[in-house]
Amino acid sequence: MFPYAAYLRVYEPVTAFPEPARTLWTVYADSRRRPRRAGALGAEHAEAARRLVAVPPEVAPERESRDAYVRRVGDTVHVCPWETRLRSWLAFDRFRAEHSLALAAAFVPPVVAERAAREFERWKRAGRPLQPHILSSTWHVPLTWFVPFAADERCLVLGGPPGDREAPAAQEEGPAGRVPATAVPARTLVYVTAMPEARRRVAAALPVVRDTLGDGPGEGSLTAGRLETLGHWLAGFHPRALVELDYGGLVHLLDDAALRADESVAETGVALAAMARGEGELAVAMYQRLVDRWRPVRALESAN
Repeated sequence: MFPYAAYLRVYEPVTAFPEPARTLWTVYADSRRRPRRAGALGAEHAEAARRLVAVPPEVAPERESRDAYVRRVGDTVHVCPWETRLRSWLAFDRFRAEHSLALAAAFVPPVVAERAAREFERWKRAGRPLQPHILSSTWHVPLTWFVPFAADERCLVLGGPPGDREAPAAQEEGPAGRVPATAVPARTLVYVTAMPEARRRVAAALPVVRDTLGDGPGEGSLTAGRLETLGHWLAGFHPRALVELDYGGLVHLLDDAALRADESVAETGVALAAMARGEGELAVAMYQRLVDRWRPVRALESAN
């Protein structure tokens, strides 16, 4: 069972990486020993679980991961590095900022926490990148994450017979202008789009959200501030990159009927279009459908 988390990933073409990383990722993509997509998330989770149960716990691995998620579109290989060390540091920074020192110390001994903080500071002073290729969200998909995608970029696989698949299951290259989501023989729901489309949709939605929703409260809600932050994150990658929304372990919180009925991306698009046209009633109805769908999922976080 995977953690109850969703992921937003950016896959950059291998040509976007400087040497020697470019050659290393090119060779890695063709390696038969790299974790395939069906097992990559499980392998990443197993590695994280091993660090958590260690005594004392390991905040971050000693070396950066050499693994990545891989996608191919035509002759172009795209990779999304796991960057486990960087993401662990960033996550621990957020954890310490959101909780008291006493509570943080109950999970990670102060001496271990301070060592991790020193290592992260050395990383930053060396000018290493601080923008990960992967964002994660536990117990829900932030509404902002639906904005970069379109309804026809969805790929749903329920893990059963071929009839349970609502998108091509092994396609790697689609019609011109389309980036199909390469599915896996496991229960999954993903969206994939090209970076120019993702940036265009976010840029178009930003003034609409700013004028109608502003920066109201509510974690995970659709606000101008969160949308602007997402736009800045996307802007930091290669223009020919791919953007992927993966429901990850959240698919295990929803039954097949709920996954088939999940049209969160489409509803977000309808809500934004209605806001732009001044159709308040339709915008409110679509936005409320989104909130109502994800509220019970998020509530499971505090269930006993």
